[in-house]
Amino acid sequence: MYLNSISTAQAAHPFTQLETWDTLQNHPEIDQLQPRSLAILEKILTHTNSGIHTRQFSSADLKTVFTKDAQALNQSFEQHAPQLASQALTKAILKAGLEPEEIDALFLCTCTGYLCPGPSSYVAEIVGLRSNTYLVDLVGLGCGAAIPTLRAAHGYLAANPTHRVAVIAVEISSAAFYIDNDPGVLISLCLFGDGAAATILSGLPTSETDLKFHDFDTHHVPTEREKIRFTNSKGKLKNQLHRTVPRLAAQAVSTLYQRRKFDPEQILAHSGGRDVIEAIEAVIPAYELTETREILSRHGNLSSPSVLFALEQRLKTHPDTRSLWLTAFGAGFAAHSCHLSR
Repeated sequence: MYLNSISTAQAAHPFTQLETWDTLQNHPEIDQLQPRSLAILEKILTHTNSGIHTRQFSSADLKTVFTKDAQALNQSFEQHAPQLASQALTKAILKAGLEPEEIDALFLCTCTGYLCPGPSSYVAEIVGLRSNTYLVDLVGLGCGAAIPTLRAAHGYLAANPTHRVAVIAVEISSAAFYIDNDPGVLISLCLFGDGAAATILSGLPTSETDLKFHDFDTHHVPTEREKIRFTNSKGKLKNQLHRTVPRLAAQAVSTLYQRRKFDPEQILAHSGGRDVIEAIEAVIPAYELTETREILSRHGNLSSPSVLFALEQRLKTHPDTRSLWLTAFGAGFAAHSCHLSR
């Protein structure tokens, strides 16, 4: 499976971490938080060593991002996920030199909302895909979803090598933001941002220098499932985040790395957070996760699109890159990897 193009789309409204902290000071429920909860918010949002400078949200009014009820949060996902995904896909199709009608299949992953039919139906309509384009929505894979979605596309292209496939990872993370004393909820609203990434893929190379996806791998640790997952809290998505997540991520990524078949020029990882990045660098010390850190700083934790944002960044700054190892991880507890090489 060959990469024809990759493009990303950010939510339209950027905010610094300090702007977020200032806005939360006037939240109607801020006085109900326990001192420990306030300390978590202040530590992450005001300390410069958090690794995050700005994040982008789909709402222009930062005050409303943290005050929506369950219905409004669901409506936010329904409104913004298809639009943001369509922006990324339109750019990727243009970059590949194609027309929307030339896309034979669309695989889309997300975990921050639910639609039936899935977001792919809306994206197909907005972008103008053919009425017989094969549409697949993958839901529930969490932050690690981009790589198994690429793997699903890989299987499709193995059966249909002359086809062109689009893969989109889109998350409206702000559709799971609200004020609560639960540490996972608070840390989430301090780390996550909204974004989408799209790739165009083919089963056959279009040039001698095309990058090829291969050697996909997965590692599941179901005994650690409760350490990181979404649950339902009064109709809202509640992100469970245990303090051991950085260690779990590093262990899972290390397991996958030990099974790799090639030594890459660089590792591109899902930007889970500063502590996660440092934990991975500690178990794979030969690499500094430069692009992963850059994406975290500019966008926060984007969930499933993160690793594709890092890939786009790498190809912009190092267009002659010949070998990459991609890894993403999250709910499950699950981690995934693949090689990308010329």
